[in-house]
Amino acid sequence: MGLKPDFWIRKMALEHDMINPFFKGQKRNGVISYGLSSYGYDIRVADEFKVFTPGVGDLAVVDPKHLDTRALVDFTGDVCIIPPNSFALARSLEYIRMPRNVMGTVLGKSTYARCGIVTNFTPLEPGWHGYITIEISNTTPLPAKIYANEGIAQILFFEGDAPCEISYADKKGKYQGQKGVVLPRL
Repeated sequence: MGLKPDFWIRKMALEHDMINPFFKGQKRNGVISYGLSSYGYDIRVADEFKVFTPGVGDLAVVDPKHLDTRALVDFTGDVCIIPPNSFALARSLEYIRMPRNVMGTVLGKSTYARCGIVTNFTPLEPGWHGYITIEISNTTPLPAKIYANEGIAQILFFEGDAPCEISYADKKGKYQGQKGVVLPRL
């Protein structure tokens, strides 16, 4: 399994619509960087958020099997404020289409991590496509800013020796083709 370089990512994005929209270079000046890098692609966060606000509703415990959506406040805008010791769900600005023989790993950007703002991701399985749902945790005791339409994480692409027997699309994965900010599903 090999890590794929910039020229491969560019070719897959332009010829096979693997990343859409696709930025051929790396945008850096005055923004948290995004676009093509030497061995990855820095995705942006869209302006659509669900901010966890525990003071809303009668939430006593966070349960991934029965998430109380009353504790999630919808927000759309250029700057999202995440309350102290809380989190928000967002989505990537880019729509991703994973080839059948490629696995994606998504890592948070150090610019946010150095401020106590941590992103968590699951792997992008072969055959999966959709907008990436992003979990952004504010680990600090202060409110934290997230800048929409700027970099939030980097995808690394690993090509397998052969296509997998059963892709995410084949097993009809529960997050296939997700469009907005998607909550946990069973």
